[in-house]
Amino acid sequence: MTDRRILFAAAFLRALATGMVGVLLGVTLAKLKVGAAASGAIVAAGLAGAAGAALLATVAGERWGRKRFLVGLAVASAVGGGLFSLTRDPLLMAGVAFLGMVNGMGRDRGASLILEQSILPATGSDEDRTRIFAWYNILQDAGHALGGLLAGMPFVLERLHLAGEEAAFQISIGVYALLMLATAFVYLPLSAAAGTRAEGPKLAVSRESRRILWKICPLFALDSLGGGFLTSALLAYFFHERFGVGEGGLGVLFFLARVANAVSHLGAAWLAKRIGLVNTMVFTHIPSSLLLLTVPFAPSFWVAALLFLLREGLVEMDVPTRQSYVMAVVRPEERTFASGVTHLVRMGAWAVAPSFAGLFMKGVLQAAPLFIGAGLKIVYDVLLYVAFRRIKPPEEQPRSP
Repeated sequence: MTDRRILFAAAFLRALATGMVGVLLGVTLAKLKVGAAASGAIVAAGLAGAAGAALLATVAGERWGRKRFLVGLAVASAVGGGLFSLTRDPLLMAGVAFLGMVNGMGRDRGASLILEQSILPATGSDEDRTRIFAWYNILQDAGHALGGLLAGMPFVLERLHLAGEEAAFQISIGVYALLMLATAFVYLPLSAAAGTRAEGPKLAVSRESRRILWKICPLFALDSLGGGFLTSALLAYFFHERFGVGEGGLGVLFFLARVANAVSHLGAAWLAKRIGLVNTMVFTHIPSSLLLLTVPFAPSFWVAALLFLLREGLVEMDVPTRQSYVMAVVRPEERTFASGVTHLVRMGAWAVAPSFAGLFMKGVLQAAPLFIGAGLKIVYDVLLYVAFRRIKPPEEQPRSP
């Protein structure tokens, strides 16, 4: 099995587990009557653990060895999930969630993603790099979606009289732990090149790469800040309040949106080969924001849903192209650091915005998050184009005769 296939398989399994636990965590805590405040603290502890691991991977992933780090992360998550299914004390739950990096977001945003993205470019040519990232993201999207369905396991176990309510949730969290353990075994055949350890006393980043990262990180933070105003929860709330759509209609809408996202990743790889990575990021992102701005003015839900789905078919075309671009414009030995820094910046900015979005929806205008989020993203796109249109990845450089 090649390194690329190993990373694809591991990313899918981890996304399956993450999508599952993202749904199960909140429901499990409610069933156990942990309490709202304690539940929030437990979820926060898991996310804090994931953020801490991401920071550690950024600064020490190369030093400790990427393969070793990936296996260690998977084992820690498996042990954390297993212990979480057995404990009932909220304080112990929080501690286990932190150490096991139990992710309540429902989407993979952890340290493993940083390390995998630093390895993937070496599994193909420069010309194939964006397509590789496109398939990587498609498999993650599929894993998250199927993980959400797998979260229905407790209901099935109860209906089939195979377990009581509490035991059904314990078994389901145990399945999450087994999926993470399986991921650890998947990593074991990674080649020596993929799991290489950096030599030397400290992490060295070239002046040119530092200059690029100093310019691009604030822009990514701005983009993620805009994205924080446009979370699925807030968009669902807007559709429900503005058009009176129930859970069933919203479920179908967001399922179709995820399908549009996944298909767009391959479209991004195709387009990037023809107009370039930066152009693909900018010239698909701006129209997606403009489409979003029209949604509040739609006369009916069906018109709004169509505009929203058109937007979803464009909005994530910058994901594989962005990942590919960052890995292309730094040196191979700097990829883990670059992946980690840009990832952490986006995580921080994404987490800040939702609380402000809620305040604006309540005190200013129901559609305020849509206008603010789309506006911030348009500003990001313009600034990105101005700053990076002349910095080309290797496959876009003029070829020597």
